[in-house]
Amino acid sequence: MEVHVKRETESRLHELAAQTGRPADDLLEDAIAAYLQELTQVRETLDTRYNDFKSGQVQSIDGEEALARLRRKSADRTSEDRQASRS
Repeated sequence: MEVHVKRETESRLHELAAQTGRPADDLLEDAIAAYLQELTQVRETLDTRYNDFKSGQVQSIDGEEALARLRRKSADRTSEDRQASRS
């Protein structure tokens, strides 16, 4: 298989190969394999969460409500941190 990359990417790949003493082909293989593994994990996570939502196992919440909850949690933590630092 042939892989075409931008010149800048190719240059960075060769620089890294020179720094590490590893062949550029090996670095490229490792990078692609790691990316595909991560992409597969993300895809599985999204599929699981979608299925949970679709089945009713989890409920959606309003975006404004979610933001308000996060702000309250942040404010509570800030208040707790201030109280702890005074003690």
